[in-house]
Amino acid sequence: MELDLKTISAALAIGIPAIATAFAQAKIGSSAVGAIVEKRELVGPMLILVAIPETMVILGFVIAYLILS
Repeated sequence: MELDLKTISAALAIGIPAIATAFAQAKIGSSAVGAIVEKRELVGPMLILVAIPETMVILGFVIAYLILS
């Protein structure tokens, strides 16, 4: 596969949100663990808050698919 602008833009559409998600989940995860230690009933909401940034990567994958197709 030759390296053209479509391939590079598809890679960036997945790579940049993945890096941003990693930083966001690191901050949210450490805060969530601290909150769960203090209040055990916060497990459900904190699990949702940790999962929300992952949608950026899924949307980046959809954009990359649209670029390549």
